[in-house]
Amino acid sequence: MKRKEFLKKLSISSLSLMGAPLLLKGEETRMEKDKSNLNIVGFNHLPNKEIKTMKSVIHKANTRGHANHGWLNSYHSFSFANYYNPERMNFGVLRVLNDDQVSAGKGFGTHPHSNMEIISIPLSGDLEHKDSMGNTTVIKEGDIQVMSAGTGIQHSEFNKNLDQEVRFLQIWVIPNKQNVTPRYDQIPLKDVEIENEFYQILSPNENDKGVWIHQDAWFNIGDFKKETSTSYKLNNTNNGVYAFVLEGELSINGQNLEKRDGFGVWEESELKIETKSNTKVLLMEVPLENK
Repeated sequence: MKRKEFLKKLSISSLSLMGAPLLLKGEETRMEKDKSNLNIVGFNHLPNKEIKTMKSVIHKANTRGHANHGWLNSYHSFSFANYYNPERMNFGVLRVLNDDQVSAGKGFGTHPHSNMEIISIPLSGDLEHKDSMGNTTVIKEGDIQVMSAGTGIQHSEFNKNLDQEVRFLQIWVIPNKQNVTPRYDQIPLKDVEIENEFYQILSPNENDKGVWIHQDAWFNIGDFKKETSTSYKLNNTNNGVYAFVLEGELSINGQNLEKRDGFGVWEESELKIETKSNTKVLLMEVPLENK
């Protein structure tokens, strides 16, 4: 499938995955009218005007979509639910990057998913998970959770604690295989983390470090001290990398970034990183089109 055809199909189908109950009245009609405008290139963004010698896009933290439901305070790097921006639908197969804060004792009731790789990374607090595969578990700060929704699953996620909020990243990746058998996994990242270096937390390979998904994607986290110089070499030079700054301040290939900024880069084989403070950053290397 050609990149533009894939993106048009992806943009339309993924909107329906987000769930009609979260759409405002008339939202479905507006999206239907806008479908003709979704035929956009694979990285699906306006170009970065700050550094013209590099193919990249920058999403400053304060430009993200925002929804505060009282119990849920969520920031969306890409279109999600009532936040719809045809210029910010995805970065290649990276479809959703939500920065969620859930109040004490609250959470997401049981709801379905299919044909999506769903990754959760708690940043603070504890998240209780239950699903239709029979899993009941708690994911904590320092863990990573992955679900391959495949032919279909139902699950719920609640803040385990009654006295503190939970913060976590919710990430959706379009899989390269449809209708697989649903699966669940979680691991503590302490088993793979390396001080002051990038360490892999996700890959396409079941026997590699971290969790694995049905996609040629690699996620790495770096927790760096101030004034550290390092680099990241892509596993596949046809991929792009979307960086999301969890804490601190750094530059990637000369682009300055601050907390919760997002930065997508493509047609680069290596990224040069310079930290300006103690910094934690998530790199998501993903295909720009689904083959």
